[in-house]
Amino acid sequence: MYNIRTLNKISKKGLGVLDTNYTCADEMENPDGIILRSFKMHDMELPESLRAIARAGAGVNNIPIDKCSEAGIVVFNTPGANANAVKELVLAALFLSSRKIVQGIEWAKTLAGEGDAVGSLVEKGKSNFVGPEIEGKTLGIIGLGAIGVKVANAAHHLGMDVIGYDPYMSVDAAWSLTRFAHRATDLHTVLEQSDYITVHVPATPDTKGMFNSEAFAMMKKGARLLNFSRGELVDETDVQTALDNGELACYVTDFASEALLKNEKVICMPHLGASTPESEENCAVMAAKEIKDFLENGNITNSVNFPNCDMGIATGARITVAHKNIPNMLKHITDLVAGKGINIENMLNKSKGDNAYTMLDIAGKVDPAIQGELEAIEGVLKVTLI
Repeated sequence: MYNIRTLNKISKKGLGVLDTNYTCADEMENPDGIILRSFKMHDMELPESLRAIARAGAGVNNIPIDKCSEAGIVVFNTPGANANAVKELVLAALFLSSRKIVQGIEWAKTLAGEGDAVGSLVEKGKSNFVGPEIEGKTLGIIGLGAIGVKVANAAHHLGMDVIGYDPYMSVDAAWSLTRFAHRATDLHTVLEQSDYITVHVPATPDTKGMFNSEAFAMMKKGARLLNFSRGELVDETDVQTALDNGELACYVTDFASEALLKNEKVICMPHLGASTPESEENCAVMAAKEIKDFLENGNITNSVNFPNCDMGIATGARITVAHKNIPNMLKHITDLVAGKGINIENMLNKSKGDNAYTMLDIAGKVDPAIQGELEAIEGVLKVTLI
């Protein structure tokens, strides 16, 4: 039996992935795994029983990743599960940024009470809300992951020229991207050529504030910027300066702030990117599948702190070792196992940054005492016997 603690309301469809071998509850003393959405875990004490955390969503800034890594706890996220929801909102933002739809609606509301004069007032005032069509314009996409590729393909079908930049583009994303999209080899090219720019990259020390005065100076005068990734990617002071001096015509973002809400050229949404029932279900299902495969088979898919490792279904005895990525670690592990007279039938070892993960399929039964002996090796974080 496995115990799963839920820190947020999780879709029933997602929890339905976990069969009768699982007990799920909001409160649980010794969980094997945690599934959550936006709950902030930074002040939580991590129980010793905890092996995995699955975030039903892409962002993991609400989870103490470093603390989890030190304890050998694998943290999963669900990239791509909300991609269609975000894509649709980005497409809406393209139109909102161009046609002054929000401003026009707000102005139209002020005509309430004018009675029969509303029609003529609308005809007189509508010229204040003229905006360009997107067909034939160039959309620059920074980040060609699951969301970026979907946006690129949809924008092409809307008649836009698409140019994208992503130095870390995956093979799967490349296969999914329309052949009509142009791939830039540098960020400067995208900034310089695009009428509209949408950003789909994670917030890291390297990407924080990537849209600043220097970036805005490279862009076409009057370009429109869409940010549905993370608020900290855009320097708020610099973006308002760019809007004031005409470098930017509009900024649409899913991350509101006091300063941005006061700017007439900014359209702020209340973080609606993944706020669809379909997206919530997709994220929950993916998170539950990830944590189930890990707990039952030791396989890792979509972890942010440990490498992807898959040895299929565990049909016999399997040992998994989360450890530091340091020299001779694999030798220490295999020497100890071999010293017990245990035959290793299959093995997988991979690393990701400072962390690594080793899986061993072995012949026969395993003495549970080996878990403690393996964990006594310097650099070993957590050992599981399956």
